Amino acid sequence: MSSENSSADDEQRVWDVVVVGAGPAGASAAYAAAVAGRSVLLLEKAELPRYKTCGGGIIGPSRDALPPGFELPLQDRVHAVTFSLDGKFTRTRRSKQMLFGLINRPEFDQQLVEHAQKAGAELRTGVTVSRVEQHGSAVPDRRTVAVVLQGGEAVLARAVVGADGSASRIGAHVGVKLDQVDLGLEAEIPVPETVAEDWQGRVLIDWGPMPGSYGWVFPKGDTLTVGVISARGEGAATKRYLEDFIARLGLAGFEPSISSGHLTRCRAEDSPLSRGRVLVCGDAAGLLEPWTREGISFALRSGRLAGEWAVRIAEAHDGVDTRRQALNYAFAIKAGLGVEMAVGKSMLAAFERRPGMLHAAITSFRPAWRAFAGITRGSTTLGEMVRSHPMAGRALSALDRRSAVAAPTVAESTATTE
Repeated sequence: MSSENSSADDEQRVWDVVVVGAGPAGASAAYAAAVAGRSVLLLEKAELPRYKTCGGGIIGPSRDALPPGFELPLQDRVHAVTFSLDGKFTRTRRSKQMLFGLINRPEFDQQLVEHAQKAGAELRTGVTVSRVEQHGSAVPDRRTVAVVLQGGEAVLARAVVGADGSASRIGAHVGVKLDQVDLGLEAEIPVPETVAEDWQGRVLIDWGPMPGSYGWVFPKGDTLTVGVISARGEGAATKRYLEDFIARLGLAGFEPSISSGHLTRCRAEDSPLSRGRVLVCGDAAGLLEPWTREGISFALRSGRLAGEWAVRIAEAHDGVDTRRQALNYAFAIKAGLGVEMAVGKSMLAAFERRPGMLHAAITSFRPAWRAFAGITRGSTTLGEMVRSHPMAGRALSALDRRSAVAAPTVAESTATTE
């Protein structure tokens, strides 16, 4: 076990905030609490840096939620998106402005943790949390939470933030309820320079053969991140889709350096976000966009909010004030990310029924492409679009009602916009 501070020093110490999990959500929470001048301990079961199954796309809302002075370790800058419908009707849309950036998660996560440490947070790695106790012999008073580590050590805190991923122990303590579970499969494929050059600055999004599924190719220097995602329960079909997708792209002859899988989980609308002095954020709370399953921006934004409200909970002197602050945190999450998730859920339902209509709209209808570009750049969100533009809300409702239209018949074309 590596440690930034010895466990012996922590036995009797009561931290203001303990954050469990050092991914984007946890690092953001730790940073927000530390910047507020509170004592913060960040716990991580792995040694850093570590690999995470993730496309690594950094859209505008992710960029805007980063700590001041954070320099993104970009592997590529995306100016073009190629869309295909299960390998057919391929079309590329281009933008003069960067749409989004691509990162490798080990470097990105490590850098976020370092920013939290610079703000004053302390880090312990190689430690596994077995449970959280808010009552009992390990808890000295009602203002304290015990984070019990594997082996029995109890770390004490005034507030705890659970950011320990989609299979969260802290989420189980809070009682997080899930509404949607999907399986993502991914391969990191090193390619020759000539192949890498063909993909530079461009990503591929393929609307897949199973309802709600899609695949992607994200270029990162001499490596292509190739993945697919679909509903859990379609494991064999999802694996087949990835294999066929890689073969169709002409990449089957290259040996992946990493092949991995991951379950993404979306919260139910009535799922709790807190219990007592414990908050959850990011994947641990089931916070991600249901249609694209994009999670980094949700992790960064919910992590920052969790860190800010954990500070308020740490200062609460009784159960009434604790409950008030926890409710305020839940309101902040639902007013922003919750609205985006609701719209994303409607988008997923429409996409599951009529992928051809969505493909035709985004590749042939300029306002739809502009909306996509605006969301990826961060000039708007799905939620803001529906709130600010009634026509967008009506179009979404219509998309869900109408029968499918014929997809484009052009096998390959290129359009330049803006």
